Amino acid sequence: MSKKSQWFKEAVVYQIYPKSFMDANGDGMGDLRGVIGKLDYLKALGIDVIWLNPCYKNSGVDGGYDISDYRAIAPELGTMEDFDELLRQAHARGIRIVMDLVVNHTSTEHPWFIESRAGKDSPKRDFYIWRPPFEGKEPNRERSVFSGPAWQYDEATGEYYLHMFAVEQADLNWENEAVRREVYDMMHWWFKKGIDGFRMDVIDMIGKPPAMLRADGGPHGPSSHGPREHEFLREMNREVLSHYDILTVGESGSVTVEQALDYANLDGSELNMMFQFEHVEHDAGEDTKWSAGPMNLVKLKKIFERWQTGLHGRAWNSLYWDNHDQPRAVSHFGCDEERCRVRSAKMIAACLHMMEGTPYIYQGEELGMTNYPLRDISESKDVEAINAWNELVVEQKRFTPEYMMACIRYKGRDNARTPMQWTAGKNAGFSEAEPWMPVNPNYTFINAESQVNDPDSVFSFYKKLIALRKTHPVIVNGDFTLLMPEDKQVFAYLRRHAGRTLQVACNFSGEHAALDAQAQTSGSMLIANYDEPGDAAVLRPWEVRVTLV
Repeated sequence: MSKKSQWFKEAVVYQIYPKSFMDANGDGMGDLRGVIGKLDYLKALGIDVIWLNPCYKNSGVDGGYDISDYRAIAPELGTMEDFDELLRQAHARGIRIVMDLVVNHTSTEHPWFIESRAGKDSPKRDFYIWRPPFEGKEPNRERSVFSGPAWQYDEATGEYYLHMFAVEQADLNWENEAVRREVYDMMHWWFKKGIDGFRMDVIDMIGKPPAMLRADGGPHGPSSHGPREHEFLREMNREVLSHYDILTVGESGSVTVEQALDYANLDGSELNMMFQFEHVEHDAGEDTKWSAGPMNLVKLKKIFERWQTGLHGRAWNSLYWDNHDQPRAVSHFGCDEERCRVRSAKMIAACLHMMEGTPYIYQGEELGMTNYPLRDISESKDVEAINAWNELVVEQKRFTPEYMMACIRYKGRDNARTPMQWTAGKNAGFSEAEPWMPVNPNYTFINAESQVNDPDSVFSFYKKLIALRKTHPVIVNGDFTLLMPEDKQVFAYLRRHAGRTLQVACNFSGEHAALDAQAQTSGSMLIANYDEPGDAAVLRPWEVRVTLV
C-alpha cells in the first residue's frame, strides 16, 4: 500500500464473531443477517471497520478456521447473497468490511486436501506438507499449537501430513508456487466483490523454517518466520494487496518489535500492521499459555512501551485487549465484580485507545461483558481448552482438575464466544431459540439495550473515545513516553505531537494510587471515569484521567 493511502491509521475496528453476534433466523446461531440488523448499532458507536471472523464454509472443528471452501459462505451463517447485502448495507453507512484470511491451513475436507491425500502421485500432493515416518513414528517431534504431535498419519499413503493446529487443519505448502497462485486468485475474487481488507490468521507460519519439516525424529522449532516468509508476503503485496485501497493486519503469536518492522513497515511493501501477543500472554505459564493469573502491571507496561516506541515513525501498531481467542478484557486486565466492573472497563479502554495504533474492539467489550462462569470441562466447546485438559490433566497429571479449570476460566477462548448480550430478555435478545453456546447469566444487567442511551455507560464511554481519536491528531500521531515504569498500580504515559501533549493516568487497582509530579494530569480534561475532579496527586480505584495540554 502506498504512503498516500493510510486511512487505517485513523480507523477504529470492531470485531464480529458471527456465530455469537446476532441470530436473525431463530436457529440459535448468529448469522450474517443478524449482523445486517445491527449495523445501525455499530454506526451509533462510531466505528469505521468491521472485521468478520471466518464466515466461509468449514468443517465445524475450530470456529470457522478450518475452511473447506474459500468462495462459499457457511450455510449456518447464511448465503453469498446475504454477504453481498451486508457489504452493501455496511458501505452505505460508511463502514468497511475486513475478512479473515486463513491460508496457513485448510480443512481436511477442502477439495485440495482430498485430492492431495488420494495418492503420492496426485497433482495436488504437494499442496500440503507430507513426510515419511521416521523409525516408524512421526517425522519429528514438532508440537501442535493445540497440544499433541503436529503430524498425523495417513494410512492410505503411509505418510504423515503437518497440522500446526487441529488434526482436521492441514498446513498448506507455501513453497509450492501453485498454492500461492490459488491463494492470490481467491484474494482477488474477494476484493473484486468489494471487501476492504484482510486480517491474516497466523500469517507468520506460511514461511516455515526448513528445519521443522525434516523427517529425522528430532525436536524442532520455531515454526514461524522462516527464511522465505517476507518473500512470500512481498509477493502477495505485489500480486494482490497493492492493487487495492485496503487494511491488512497479520497475526503472529511470536512476532517481536524488530520483526514487526519488516511485516508492518510504513513503506507499504508487506502489511499495514501486526497483531502481537506479548501483552495478552505476559501472564502465561512457563511453557504454556495456561495460568490462573494474576496480571503483572510492571511487565505489561514495559511491553507496551517497547512496541509504542519501537514502531513509532517506522511501522504501525494494532491495539487490542481481547478477541475471539482471548478472555474478556475486563476480566483479564480489570475487575469484573459488579462494584468495579464499569469503572475498570472504562479505565482499560481509555488506556489502550489513547495509544498510537489502530484500536480493535471485540464484540461486547464496549458493554463491559465478562468471562463466563464455566464450571466443568464438559461445558467447554473450545478444542484448544479440551486438548489442553486432556494433555495437562489426564495424560501428564501436571495440573490438578481444580487448577486447570481456574486457568480455563481465566484464559480460555470460550469466554469470548458466548452470545452477545443485547437485552435483558430471553437469551439476552440474541436468539429466540436455545443459543449454540450458553449466555452469560449476567445478561440481565449487562446488555446493550440498557447502555446505548445511558450517558454514564461503558458503551457511551467507548463512543466518546472513538470520537476523540477523530478529533485530536495527537492521539493518532503522537510519540509515547512511559511514566512511573516500576509502579505496580499506575499506568501513566505522555503522547506529544505538533506542540500538544496528551497526558494519560490509569489506576489498575482497587486501591488509591499516588502519582508522581510528572504523572499528575493538567490542562483540559478530555475524558475521565469519575464525575468529580479528585486530588491531582492521587488516583482513586480504577480511575483514568486523560487531559490535553
